[in-house]
Amino acid sequence: MDIEQARFNMIEQQIRPWDVLDPSVLGLLSRVRREDFVPASHRALAFTDTEIPLPEGQCMLAPRVEARLLQELQLTGTERVLEIGTGSGFMACLLAHSSRSVLSLEIRPALATMAQRNLDHARVANVTVARTDGSAPQAATGSFDVIVLSGSVARVPDHLKAQLATGGRLVAIVGQEPVMRAVRLLRTAADAWQETVLFDTVAPRLDGFPEPSRFVF
Repeated sequence: MDIEQARFNMIEQQIRPWDVLDPSVLGLLSRVRREDFVPASHRALAFTDTEIPLPEGQCMLAPRVEARLLQELQLTGTERVLEIGTGSGFMACLLAHSSRSVLSLEIRPALATMAQRNLDHARVANVTVARTDGSAPQAATGSFDVIVLSGSVARVPDHLKAQLATGGRLVAIVGQEPVMRAVRLLRTAADAWQETVLFDTVAPRLDGFPEPSRFVF
């Protein structure tokens, strides 16, 4: 496989058509070696428009979804970022190149180990991978300029909204299959958030986040 041609095709045939046009995002995707964050057994799928299997039944999001979420964050390089769901570490790597620092929370030990190894191999020094339940209110302390949920949830928890700094952005994929939407929350004041629906998609659930009640009659 011609890896660079495959990378080029991914950007031009999958990512650009999904309205990812920010030159800084496209340039980053052309430089960061996505194939190094894919398990060896699935390396041939690194640039395909699909979710790639990871250990413990998890998966990487499709490249176009990762790229669109990254673009919608409008990172400037100065932000303190919180990511929930490290996976293989690829999204954390992209975030790290575009922000000041990243704290990435991963509940599954095998994935946290894999992600740390991948990030070390890529020589990314401004990401901290923590093995913890990212759905817990006490999982991370302090406020963040950006929060990213690298998977879907039924709703965005209030404790994560509260951890956004004023002017901060949170992106998440919210809803129930088959209807989910990527949304961006902007904290406009101490007690005010503005929500923007970005696009429709479907993504695997993040561990630990509550599901809506289902009544049985």
